[in-house]
Amino acid sequence: MIKDINIAVIGLGYVGLPLARLFSTKFKTIGYDLNKKRVDTIMSGHDNTLEISDSLLKEAIDKGFKCTSEINDIKECNLYVVAVPTPVDKNNRPDLTPLINASKTVGTVIGRGDIVVYESTVYPGVTEEECIPVIEQVSGLKYNVDFFAGYSPERINPGDKTHTVEKIKKVTSGSTPETADFIDNVYNAVLTNGTHKAPSIRVAEASKIIENSQRDVNIAFMNELAKIFNAMGIDTHDVIEAASSKWNFIKLSPGLVGGHCISVDPYYLIQKAQVYGIMPRIMSNSRRLNDGMGEYVANQTIKLMNKKGVLVKNAKILVLGFTFKENCPDIRNTKVIDIYHTLKEYTDNITICDPWADSDRVSAEYGIETIKNIPTDTTYDAIILAVAHKEFAELDLRALAGENGVIYDVKGVADRKIVDGRL
Repeated sequence: MIKDINIAVIGLGYVGLPLARLFSTKFKTIGYDLNKKRVDTIMSGHDNTLEISDSLLKEAIDKGFKCTSEINDIKECNLYVVAVPTPVDKNNRPDLTPLINASKTVGTVIGRGDIVVYESTVYPGVTEEECIPVIEQVSGLKYNVDFFAGYSPERINPGDKTHTVEKIKKVTSGSTPETADFIDNVYNAVLTNGTHKAPSIRVAEASKIIENSQRDVNIAFMNELAKIFNAMGIDTHDVIEAASSKWNFIKLSPGLVGGHCISVDPYYLIQKAQVYGIMPRIMSNSRRLNDGMGEYVANQTIKLMNKKGVLVKNAKILVLGFTFKENCPDIRNTKVIDIYHTLKEYTDNITICDPWADSDRVSAEYGIETIKNIPTDTTYDAIILAVAHKEFAELDLRALAGENGVIYDVKGVADRKIVDGRL
């Protein structure tokens, strides 16, 4: 196998950049991304996803880590790691376009004896049935004769400063036993908690897709319970606390399911299952239920306003938070947008405040305005605490809502004495 390892990581988002930086601590590594602006920002010493601190990034760059948008810069590499997004289209069907394009890129630079490893989340079979044929066609090389492949699914949790990439136990796999051993050794060289070597690429692909699907199903169950107990006038969080006193109860909370993983990945397995004649009803129903929680939160808020005699039409409403999770700038697939669209049917006086979200990106991707500074010079007819950013922890929500304004707590973190409703 390869003696002098030169790694190219293709795709420098939430997954690719932290991985490339980590590889650079042991191997010669270069990051590649089509977005020149993103590359220039990284090379200036800043990661606007906030996954890597400026000091850590600068240290890596000072030691030779480089990022580029020039394909010629990665031609001398011999281990290519693909970490591009795997989104769904407007009908929730898997969109492999970024993966296919990345495979074309690999095909133009891969040489004899080289290895390509995919990290993007996919359904079983994508690596060898969709991606490898593209590389073969572009490169003119033959799979498992001239070049080899592996799959090591990403496990990045955006905003999580505890389970960082170097601490994650990684699943690895390879297209031949020798390739699998080599890839496993490369990853083990930079990981503190080691790896799990899967028996095949398809097993590794399947293991990743069920990680997020399982969490989606579990959260959907909690969201369904929240709907049931809210209708009964029982606090769901009290129920969960009581149930979690049993040793084998899995403690999760209801909430909005957004982001690029849990709200997207299950669709990949749902579609592939149907190809085999299996209708994955639990997964499909869970997706529908979780996708509807933004609308549910908005309607619950409207219901509470009606009960309090607060006029919904043209009401002044403050939504706290827009990113898909707390203390993180990631706005991908945020379900707060569904809260906004539902409320927009009744009023145009909606203010969305998020100190973490990039207002320009929100405007470009969702067509709405957000502000970073919390307005405290006025009161609101309703306040929805949608995301538990640390900046919101000390807010006097009751003062912002006035005596009669409605406060709805999506995350269940505010003082229960002042809120009118929560999931």
